[in-house]
Amino acid sequence: MPSFEITPIATVRNDRTDVQDTDNWGAVRSTITVDERFGEACLQGLEGFSHVEVLFVFDQFPEKGDYREPRPYRGRFDLPPVGIFAGRGPRRPNRIGVTCCAIESVDGRELTVVGLDAVSGTPVIDLKPAMREFLPTDVTQPDWVTDMMSEYFRP
Repeated sequence: MPSFEITPIATVRNDRTDVQDTDNWGAVRSTITVDERFGEACLQGLEGFSHVEVLFVFDQFPEKGDYREPRPYRGRFDLPPVGIFAGRGPRRPNRIGVTCCAIESVDGRELTVVGLDAVSGTPVIDLKPAMREFLPTDVTQPDWVTDMMSEYFRP
């Protein structure tokens, strides 16, 4: 397959620096500073939305070399093994993460969000306003996922 290059558009700043600290993201306040090449009005109009989808790169994790074998989710042997595309963890091909976050404020090139599960210094590759028409209405998932993720976005 052909490869492509992505240049980050912004950087995350918050109080979270430990990439191994994987739960309790719900109250994390992050400021996303967009690169000056996009100008001071690049976020104009985003303040009218309640949420934004943040696409970012798990740049502090190495990509694994072999993804063919299902593995226990989060390395927990009490959970069933899953294929690489049945999880959202950072050790994945291309290391792309995406999270829908509440918008707290928009000020020039600075976007402040709550609930972004990315550590300080993380490169952002895109921002997209969350729109009802793009959100699913009937999401289902295995019960073990609900149990495992119960602390993830807890403050």
